[in-house]
Amino acid sequence: MAGNREFNYRRLHSLLGVIPVGIFLIQHLVVNHFATGGEESFNKAAHFMESLPFRYALETIVIFLPILFHAIYGLYIAFTAKNNTSKLGFFRNWMFLLQRVSGVITLIFITWHVWETRVAAAFGTEVNFQMMENILASPVMFAFYVVGIISTIFHFANGLWSFLVSWGITVSPRSQLIATYATIIIFVALSFVSIRTLLAFV
Repeated sequence: MAGNREFNYRRLHSLLGVIPVGIFLIQHLVVNHFATGGEESFNKAAHFMESLPFRYALETIVIFLPILFHAIYGLYIAFTAKNNTSKLGFFRNWMFLLQRVSGVITLIFITWHVWETRVAAAFGTEVNFQMMENILASPVMFAFYVVGIISTIFHFANGLWSFLVSWGITVSPRSQLIATYATIIIFVALSFVSIRTLLAFV
């Protein structure tokens, strides 16, 4: 019984990492990419997102609660998982280890990013191009954002592969190999978009 419960928790954890959290990540990266069009372009996109109807209810139900569950259960998995990289060293085994490491880095980054932007906005600071420009003016913070965003994208892309397997979508070795190449392309594409965005602020 306990085994079935944990299996279902892991499947839910995997699902929430893709829907809705993964979809939100892509949407967030696309909106931020408007920064490459200049300050006015980014501010218009950010204002549009802030003016969506039922924004706080949507954010709580569709974003924050799923992220909270995914993060808490993800930490449990990360610190109870038995890694075999020293024995096997296969590609997927290393991806398993990196998924746990990137998850911890991603959690730290997202917590800090939310504190710097959304919590600051709750106290009256406007989230705009100038805010991000000021944050990324520090070389240390720029490096932190590069590591944090790349880690987040890797965690999503590699988690997408795991999602396809755990939900029985990619069963055969061939389909899993194709999924590996597809998720690598997703990782590279989203990383390129993100680095362009960060450079636009500096």
